Amino acid sequence: MQRDMAYRRAMTAHSTPPLLAPRAIKRVLFVCVENANRSQMAEAFARIHGGADVEALSAGSKPSGVINPKAVRFMAELGYDLATHDSKSLDDIGGEFDAVITMGCGDSCPWVPARVREDWALPDPKHMDDEAYRGVRDTISAKVRDLLARL
Repeated sequence: MQRDMAYRRAMTAHSTPPLLAPRAIKRVLFVCVENANRSQMAEAFARIHGGADVEALSAGSKPSGVINPKAVRFMAELGYDLATHDSKSLDDIGGEFDAVITMGCGDSCPWVPARVREDWALPDPKHMDDEAYRGVRDTISAKVRDLLARL
């Protein structure tokens, strides 16, 4: 009986797969002025496309305090509930990032420490018609996919 138990322990010890090294989670920050449209959608797409490998945040240099209802509606078309997000100030965001992406807000976006910095120069869709708004949304999705593949 003792011999049997010792054999089982030995077999279990040898059949356990080796532990894999944990993957480093990438921190990505998307910035625009109001944090109500583009940066919110980019944060959502980073969560969608990056999953557990990405910590995605967004913020604004002068946050509006609300998410644009159009952004909520057009992300809902893809099954994402943007209504759970908050419009945040850059003052509320800390730490270093693997990437900081500005959405075309130019000088309004202050410097944030990051390994990769890009400005995507996307038009602000807040006053666009539905088709144009979807176009900006889909461009953001593609750019986020590309960014995450490069990190």
